[in-house]
Amino acid sequence: MSTETVLKRTPLFDVYKKYGAKVIDFGGWELPVQFSSILEEHEAVRTEAGLFDVSHMGEVLVEGKDAESYINYLVTNDVTKIGINQAQYTAMCNPDGGTIDDLLVYKLGNEKYLLVINAANIEKDVEWMKQHAQGDVKIENLSSDIALLAIQGPKAEGILQKLTEVNLSEISVFHFAQHVNVDGITDVLVSRTGYTGEDGFELYLAADKAEALWEKLLEAGKADGLKPCGLGARDTLRFEARLVLYGQELTSEISPLEAGIGFAVKTNKESKFIGKTALIVQKTEGLKRKLVGIEVTGRGIPRHGYKVFSGEEEIGLITSGTRSPSLQKNLGLALVSAEHTEVGTPLQVEIRNKKIDAVVVKAPFYKKGS
Repeated sequence: MSTETVLKRTPLFDVYKKYGAKVIDFGGWELPVQFSSILEEHEAVRTEAGLFDVSHMGEVLVEGKDAESYINYLVTNDVTKIGINQAQYTAMCNPDGGTIDDLLVYKLGNEKYLLVINAANIEKDVEWMKQHAQGDVKIENLSSDIALLAIQGPKAEGILQKLTEVNLSEISVFHFAQHVNVDGITDVLVSRTGYTGEDGFELYLAADKAEALWEKLLEAGKADGLKPCGLGARDTLRFEARLVLYGQELTSEISPLEAGIGFAVKTNKESKFIGKTALIVQKTEGLKRKLVGIEVTGRGIPRHGYKVFSGEEEIGLITSGTRSPSLQKNLGLALVSAEHTEVGTPLQVEIRNKKIDAVVVKAPFYKKGS
Protein backbone atom coordinates (compact mmCIF):
# COMPACT_ATOMS: atom_id res chain seq x y z
CA MET A 1 0.00 0.00 0.00
CA SER A 2 1.36 3.42 -0.99
CA THR A 3 1.91 5.91 1.83
CA GLU A 4 2.62 8.69 -0.65
CA THR A 5 1.20 12.02 0.46
CA VAL A 6 -1.30 13.53 -1.94
CA LEU A 7 -0.32 17.15 -2.46
CA LYS A 8 -2.98 19.84 -2.46
CA ARG A 9 -3.48 21.89 -5.62
CA THR A 10 -4.86 25.36 -6.29
CA PRO A 11 -7.60 25.98 -8.89
CA LEU A 12 -4.86 27.12 -11.29
CA PHE A 13 -2.85 23.91 -11.25
CA ASP A 14 -3.90 22.90 -14.78
CA VAL A 15 -2.65 26.23 -16.17
CA TYR A 16 0.88 25.88 -14.78
CA LYS A 17 2.15 23.56 -17.51
CA LYS A 18 0.95 25.91 -20.26
CA TYR A 19 3.27 28.61 -18.89
CA GLY A 20 6.24 26.29 -18.30
CA ALA A 21 6.05 26.04 -14.52
CA LYS A 22 8.51 23.98 -12.51
CA VAL A 23 6.39 22.58 -9.68
CA ILE A 24 7.55 21.67 -6.15
CA ASP A 25 6.10 20.44 -2.86
CA PHE A 26 5.63 23.54 -0.73
CA GLY A 27 4.18 22.76 2.69
CA GLY A 28 1.99 20.00 1.28
CA TRP A 29 0.99 21.96 -1.82
CA GLU A 30 2.04 21.33 -5.42
CA LEU A 31 3.05 24.86 -6.42
CA PRO A 32 5.19 26.57 -9.08
CA VAL A 33 8.66 27.58 -7.86
CA GLN A 34 9.31 29.31 -11.21
CA PHE A 35 7.90 29.71 -14.72
CA SER A 36 10.93 31.10 -16.58
CA SER A 37 13.66 31.72 -14.02
CA ILE A 38 13.66 33.13 -10.50
CA LEU A 39 16.01 35.95 -11.56
CA GLU A 40 13.90 36.89 -14.57
CA GLU A 41 10.68 36.87 -12.55
CA HIS A 42 12.28 38.86 -9.70
CA GLU A 43 13.48 41.48 -12.19
CA ALA A 44 10.03 41.65 -13.84
CA VAL A 45 8.39 42.55 -10.49
CA ARG A 46 11.05 45.14 -9.66
CA THR A 47 10.88 46.85 -13.06
CA GLU A 48 7.53 45.97 -14.68
CA ALA A 49 5.04 43.49 -13.19
CA GLY A 50 4.59 39.90 -12.11
CA LEU A 51 1.51 37.74 -11.56
CA PHE A 52 1.42 35.21 -8.71
CA ASP A 53 -1.02 32.43 -7.88
CA VAL A 54 -1.30 32.52 -4.10
CA SER A 55 -4.55 30.59 -3.88
CA HIS A 56 -2.95 28.24 -1.35
CA MET A 57 -3.37 30.94 1.31
CA GLY A 58 -6.22 30.40 3.76
CA GLU A 59 -9.32 32.55 4.21
CA VAL A 60 -11.52 32.40 7.29
CA LEU A 61 -14.76 34.37 7.61
CA VAL A 62 -15.62 35.58 11.11
CA GLU A 63 -19.10 37.04 11.58
CA GLY A 64 -21.31 38.00 14.47
CA LYS A 65 -22.09 40.68 17.00
CA ASP A 66 -18.92 39.87 18.99
CA ALA A 67 -16.63 39.40 15.96
CA GLU A 68 -14.52 42.48 16.66
CA SER A 69 -13.90 41.78 20.36
CA TYR A 70 -13.22 38.11 19.62
CA ILE A 71 -10.63 38.85 16.90
CA ASN A 72 -9.07 41.49 19.13
CA TYR A 73 -8.61 38.78 21.78
CA LEU A 74 -6.97 36.46 19.22
CA VAL A 75 -4.49 38.92 17.68
CA THR A 76 -1.73 41.28 18.76
CA ASN A 77 -2.76 44.37 16.77
CA ASP A 78 -5.78 46.55 17.60
CA VAL A 79 -8.65 45.61 15.30
CA THR A 80 -10.84 48.41 16.73
CA LYS A 81 -8.65 50.89 14.83
CA ILE A 82 -9.64 49.76 11.33
CA GLY A 83 -12.69 50.82 9.35
CA ILE A 84 -14.73 48.97 6.75
CA ASN A 85 -12.68 48.30 3.58
CA GLN A 86 -9.46 48.51 5.56
CA ALA A 87 -6.94 45.71 6.19
CA GLN A 88 -4.51 45.23 9.06
CA TYR A 89 -1.38 43.12 9.46
CA THR A 90 -1.21 41.27 12.75
CA ALA A 91 -0.13 38.07 14.52
CA MET A 92 -1.74 35.35 16.63
CA CYS A 93 0.35 34.27 19.60
CA ASN A 94 0.33 31.47 22.11
CA PRO A 95 0.33 32.36 25.83
CA ASP A 96 4.17 32.31 25.87
CA GLY A 97 4.34 35.02 23.17
CA GLY A 98 5.47 32.60 20.44
CA THR A 99 3.79 33.11 17.08
CA ILE A 100 1.01 30.81 15.89
CA ASP A 101 0.74 32.73 12.59
CA ASP A 102 1.00 36.14 11.01
CA LEU A 103 -2.08 37.19 9.11
CA LEU A 104 -4.18 39.92 7.53
CA VAL A 105 -7.54 41.03 8.92
CA TYR A 106 -9.95 42.51 6.38
CA LYS A 107 -12.94 44.39 7.79
CA LEU A 108 -15.78 43.60 5.36
CA GLY A 109 -18.56 45.08 7.54
CA ASN A 110 -19.35 46.05 11.11
CA GLU A 111 -19.77 42.42 12.18
CA LYS A 112 -17.93 40.72 9.33
CA TYR A 113 -14.19 40.06 8.91
CA LEU A 114 -12.02 37.99 6.58
CA LEU A 115 -8.81 36.60 8.10
CA VAL A 116 -6.12 35.61 5.60
CA ILE A 117 -3.71 33.04 7.00
CA ASN A 118 -0.69 31.05 5.83
CA ALA A 119 -1.31 27.90 3.79
CA ALA A 120 0.68 25.50 5.96
CA ASN A 121 -1.19 26.72 9.06
CA ILE A 122 -4.81 26.58 7.86
CA GLU A 123 -5.96 23.56 9.88
CA LYS A 124 -3.97 24.52 12.97
CA ASP A 125 -5.19 28.15 12.86
CA VAL A 126 -8.85 27.29 12.32
CA GLU A 127 -8.69 24.82 15.21
CA TRP A 128 -7.09 27.51 17.42
CA MET A 129 -9.76 30.05 16.42
CA LYS A 130 -12.58 27.64 17.21
CA GLN A 131 -10.97 26.59 20.49
CA HIS A 132 -10.83 30.23 21.63
CA ALA A 133 -14.20 31.34 20.24
CA GLN A 134 -16.14 33.57 22.59
CA GLY A 135 -19.44 35.42 22.38
CA ASP A 136 -21.70 35.56 19.35
CA VAL A 137 -19.34 34.56 16.51
CA LYS A 138 -19.50 32.26 13.52
CA ILE A 139 -16.17 30.96 12.14
CA GLU A 140 -16.17 29.60 8.60
CA ASN A 141 -13.17 28.24 6.71
CA LEU A 142 -13.60 29.41 3.10
CA SER A 143 -10.08 28.49 1.96
CA SER A 144 -11.08 25.96 -0.69
CA ASP A 145 -13.77 28.26 -2.16
CA ILE A 146 -11.55 31.31 -2.65
CA ALA A 147 -8.71 31.82 -5.12
CA LEU A 148 -6.12 34.56 -4.71
CA LEU A 149 -4.02 36.17 -7.42
CA ALA A 150 -1.43 38.89 -6.76
CA ILE A 151 -0.24 41.33 -9.41
CA GLN A 152 2.86 43.17 -8.21
CA GLY A 153 5.29 45.73 -9.62
CA PRO A 154 5.45 49.34 -10.82
CA LYS A 155 3.17 48.60 -13.81
CA ALA A 156 0.62 46.56 -11.83
CA GLU A 157 -1.89 49.38 -11.39
CA GLY A 158 -1.85 50.35 -15.07
CA ILE A 159 -2.38 46.75 -16.18
CA LEU A 160 -5.23 46.02 -13.76
CA GLN A 161 -6.85 49.37 -14.52
CA LYS A 162 -7.41 48.24 -18.13
CA LEU A 163 -9.80 45.59 -16.82
CA THR A 164 -11.90 47.51 -14.30
CA GLU A 165 -13.87 50.74 -13.99
CA VAL A 166 -13.05 51.06 -10.28
CA ASN A 167 -10.46 53.84 -9.87
CA LEU A 168 -7.55 51.83 -8.44
CA SER A 169 -5.59 54.92 -7.40
CA GLU A 170 -8.34 55.52 -4.82
CA ILE A 171 -7.53 52.22 -3.08
CA SER A 172 -4.75 53.28 -0.72
CA VAL A 173 -2.25 50.92 0.88
CA PHE A 174 -3.88 48.44 3.29
CA HIS A 175 -7.34 49.25 1.95
CA PHE A 176 -9.56 47.34 -0.45
CA ALA A 177 -12.69 47.47 -2.60
CA GLN A 178 -15.39 44.81 -2.50
CA HIS A 179 -17.64 43.42 -5.27
CA VAL A 180 -15.40 44.72 -8.06
CA ASN A 181 -16.06 43.75 -11.70
CA VAL A 182 -12.79 42.79 -13.41
CA ASP A 183 -13.49 42.36 -17.13
CA GLY A 184 -16.79 40.59 -16.57
CA ILE A 185 -15.65 38.59 -13.55
CA THR A 186 -17.80 39.95 -10.77
CA ASP A 187 -17.52 40.02 -7.02
CA VAL A 188 -13.72 40.34 -6.83
CA LEU A 189 -12.21 41.78 -3.67
CA VAL A 190 -9.29 44.00 -4.73
CA SER A 191 -6.81 44.92 -2.00
CA ARG A 192 -3.48 46.71 -1.87
CA THR A 193 -1.25 45.08 0.75
CA GLY A 194 1.64 43.38 -1.10
CA TYR A 195 4.46 41.06 -0.10
CA THR A 196 7.20 42.00 -2.55
CA GLY A 197 8.38 45.48 -1.59
CA GLU A 198 6.59 46.82 -4.69
CA ASP A 199 3.17 48.31 -5.29
CA GLY A 200 0.43 45.98 -6.42
CA PHE A 201 -2.91 44.33 -5.78
CA GLU A 202 -4.40 41.12 -4.45
CA LEU A 203 -7.51 39.71 -6.13
CA TYR A 204 -9.75 37.42 -4.07
CA LEU A 205 -12.43 35.64 -6.09
CA ALA A 206 -14.43 32.45 -6.46
CA ALA A 207 -12.12 29.50 -7.11
CA ASP A 208 -13.88 28.53 -10.35
CA LYS A 209 -13.19 31.95 -11.89
CA ALA A 210 -9.45 32.02 -11.16
CA GLU A 211 -8.27 30.53 -14.44
CA ALA A 212 -10.23 33.02 -16.53
CA LEU A 213 -8.88 35.97 -14.52
CA TRP A 214 -5.29 34.66 -14.74
CA GLU A 215 -5.55 34.56 -18.54
CA LYS A 216 -7.22 37.99 -18.80
CA LEU A 217 -4.51 39.60 -16.66
CA LEU A 218 -1.63 38.06 -18.63
CA GLU A 219 -3.25 39.16 -21.89
CA ALA A 220 -3.83 42.71 -20.58
CA GLY A 221 -0.25 42.92 -19.29
CA LYS A 222 1.54 41.42 -22.29
CA ALA A 223 2.67 44.79 -23.71
CA ASP A 224 3.83 45.91 -20.25
CA GLY A 225 6.05 42.88 -19.64
CA LEU A 226 3.77 41.13 -17.12
CA LYS A 227 5.19 37.69 -16.34
CA PRO A 228 3.75 34.73 -14.45
CA CYS A 229 5.88 34.31 -11.31
CA GLY A 230 6.49 31.46 -8.89
CA LEU A 231 7.30 31.09 -5.22
CA GLY A 232 11.05 31.43 -5.80
CA ALA A 233 10.79 35.07 -6.89
CA ARG A 234 8.13 35.74 -4.27
CA ASP A 235 10.64 34.60 -1.64
CA THR A 236 13.61 36.65 -2.94
CA LEU A 237 11.38 39.73 -3.31
CA ARG A 238 9.90 39.56 0.19
CA PHE A 239 13.35 38.76 1.62
CA GLU A 240 14.96 41.90 0.11
CA ALA A 241 12.11 43.97 1.57
CA ARG A 242 12.63 42.28 4.98
CA LEU A 243 9.11 40.90 5.03
CA VAL A 244 8.95 37.95 7.39
CA LEU A 245 7.98 34.40 6.43
CA TYR A 246 6.16 32.12 8.83
CA GLY A 247 8.21 29.02 9.58
CA GLN A 248 11.45 30.99 9.22
CA GLU A 249 11.43 34.46 10.81
CA LEU A 250 8.30 33.61 12.82
CA THR A 251 7.59 30.32 14.60
CA SER A 252 5.86 29.12 17.76
CA GLU A 253 9.25 29.72 19.43
CA ILE A 254 9.83 33.23 17.99
CA SER A 255 7.73 36.17 19.12
CA PRO A 256 6.57 38.99 16.83
CA LEU A 257 8.77 41.38 18.85
CA GLU A 258 11.88 39.25 18.28
CA ALA A 259 11.06 39.04 14.56
CA GLY A 260 10.89 42.83 14.32
CA ILE A 261 7.17 43.20 13.68
CA GLY A 262 6.54 45.05 16.92
CA PHE A 263 4.50 47.63 14.98
CA ALA A 264 1.76 44.94 14.83
CA VAL A 265 1.86 44.33 18.60
CA LYS A 266 -0.28 46.72 20.64
CA THR A 267 0.39 45.78 24.25
CA ASN A 268 -1.28 49.06 25.27
CA LYS A 269 -4.67 48.15 23.77
CA GLU A 270 -7.31 47.96 26.48
CA SER A 271 -8.53 44.47 25.77
CA LYS A 272 -6.72 41.31 26.78
CA PHE A 273 -5.20 39.20 24.05
CA ILE A 274 -3.51 35.81 24.03
CA GLY A 275 0.20 36.29 24.71
CA LYS A 276 -0.16 39.86 25.98
CA THR A 277 1.44 39.22 29.39
CA ALA A 278 4.46 37.45 27.89
CA LEU A 279 4.96 40.17 25.27
CA ILE A 280 4.76 42.92 27.91
CA VAL A 281 7.49 41.08 29.86
CA GLN A 282 9.67 40.90 26.71
CA LYS A 283 9.20 44.63 26.12
CA THR A 284 9.85 45.55 29.76
CA GLU A 285 12.89 43.36 30.31
CA GLY A 286 14.31 43.94 26.84
CA LEU A 287 14.62 41.38 24.07
CA LYS A 288 17.28 38.71 24.49
CA ARG A 289 17.48 38.16 20.73
CA LYS A 290 16.54 40.13 17.65
CA LEU A 291 16.25 39.71 13.90
CA VAL A 292 18.94 41.57 11.95
CA GLY A 293 20.19 41.86 8.40
CA ILE A 294 23.63 40.48 7.67
CA GLU A 295 25.93 40.52 4.67
CA VAL A 296 28.40 37.69 4.16
CA THR A 297 31.63 39.41 3.13
CA GLY A 298 33.54 36.17 2.61
CA ARG A 299 32.65 33.51 0.04
CA GLY A 300 29.34 31.76 0.57
CA ILE A 301 25.60 32.23 0.75
CA PRO A 302 23.87 32.16 4.14
CA ARG A 303 20.94 29.71 4.20
CA HIS A 304 18.07 28.99 6.59
CA GLY A 305 19.33 27.17 9.70
CA TYR A 306 23.03 28.05 9.35
CA LYS A 307 24.68 28.90 12.66
CA VAL A 308 25.93 32.44 13.41
CA PHE A 309 29.00 33.07 15.58
CA SER A 310 30.81 35.90 17.27
CA GLY A 311 34.30 34.51 17.60
CA GLU A 312 33.91 31.08 19.25
CA GLU A 313 30.47 31.87 20.68
CA GLU A 314 27.38 30.62 18.84
CA ILE A 315 24.94 33.55 19.00
CA GLY A 316 22.05 32.60 16.71
CA LEU A 317 21.03 31.33 13.30
CA ILE A 318 20.08 32.39 9.81
CA THR A 319 16.31 32.45 9.27
CA SER A 320 16.44 33.32 5.54
CA GLY A 321 19.31 33.95 3.16
CA THR A 322 20.14 34.17 -0.52
CA ARG A 323 22.20 35.97 -3.10
CA SER A 324 20.11 39.11 -3.55
CA PRO A 325 19.10 39.44 -7.22
CA SER A 326 18.64 43.23 -6.92
CA LEU A 327 21.82 43.98 -4.96
CA GLN A 328 24.14 41.14 -6.05
CA LYS A 329 25.22 40.55 -2.46
CA ASN A 330 25.06 37.46 -0.22
CA LEU A 331 22.54 38.53 2.41
CA GLY A 332 20.71 36.96 5.29
CA LEU A 333 18.22 37.61 8.06
CA ALA A 334 19.55 36.26 11.34
CA LEU A 335 18.01 35.84 14.78
CA VAL A 336 20.90 36.61 17.12
CA SER A 337 21.65 37.62 20.72
CA ALA A 338 20.62 41.22 21.28
CA GLU A 339 24.15 42.41 22.14
CA HIS A 340 25.36 41.59 18.62
CA THR A 341 22.74 43.48 16.63
CA GLU A 342 24.30 46.90 16.02
CA VAL A 343 24.96 47.75 12.37
CA GLY A 344 28.63 47.17 11.60
CA THR A 345 29.06 44.33 14.14
CA PRO A 346 31.39 41.66 12.69
CA LEU A 347 30.05 38.09 12.80
CA GLN A 348 30.73 34.72 11.17
CA VAL A 349 28.32 32.32 9.51
CA GLU A 350 29.09 28.61 9.47
CA ILE A 351 28.86 27.55 5.83
CA ARG A 352 29.88 23.95 5.00
CA ASN A 353 31.75 23.61 8.32
CA LYS A 354 33.74 26.80 7.76
CA LYS A 355 33.23 30.09 9.57
CA ILE A 356 32.81 32.78 6.92
CA ASP A 357 33.07 36.50 7.72
CA ALA A 358 29.86 38.54 7.83
CA VAL A 359 28.69 41.90 9.14
CA VAL A 360 25.40 43.27 10.50
CA VAL A 361 23.80 45.62 7.94
CA LYS A 362 20.63 47.68 7.74
CA ALA A 363 17.45 45.89 6.68
CA PRO A 364 15.25 46.13 4.63
CA PHE A 365 17.98 45.56 2.08
CA TYR A 366 15.82 47.01 -0.69
CA LYS A 367 13.35 49.88 -0.73
CA LYS A 368 11.06 50.73 -3.62
CA GLY A 369 12.66 53.28 -5.91
CA SER A 370 16.14 52.79 -4.42
